[in-house]
Amino acid sequence: MMIPDTKDWTWVLERPCADCGLDTPAVGFEQVPGMIRENAAAWTGLLAGDPAALRERPRPEVWSVLEYACHVRDVFRLFDVRLKLMLAEDGPLFANWDQDATAVEERYGEQDPAAVSVELAAGAEQLARSFEAVTDAERGRTGLRSDGARFTVESFARYLIHDPVHHRYDVTGARHQAS
Repeated sequence: MMIPDTKDWTWVLERPCADCGLDTPAVGFEQVPGMIRENAAAWTGLLAGDPAALRERPRPEVWSVLEYACHVRDVFRLFDVRLKLMLAEDGPLFANWDQDATAVEERYGEQDPAAVSVELAAGAEQLARSFEAVTDAERGRTGLRSDGARFTVESFARYLIHDPVHHRYDVTGARHQAS
């Protein structure tokens, strides 16, 4: 049984993450596309393992490597949609996303790791390109999450990158090393 994550992770915009080691406030906007691609490459490597092992949960309440990878893939896709909304509309309100319900509905643990690897890499590349296309003038555009959290394009980029970095830590135990 999964225990839903109800934490408000926006605190990562104010201080480093003691778990994964990412100093999110110190991440420059220009670094984010490269970090997205680097993270996707790490996931691709992880997904090249034994499919049965990738589906194994370390504990019943903790996602498997495959389930985390599906989540990261979907985060890349969702953030690309939200970024495009921020650039096209004034202060859009993002629809709520229940990541735990999505994991169950989409049967994350049963997906093909090779297909997830390709989809994750494609989603990461699309999102990296979308961030690269943002002009300096657009970085201050805003969007609102359904719980009221307000982001600029710049803070949104930093908030985004913590998620896949942290989940890589979740499955490998390897803390982020600044390049």
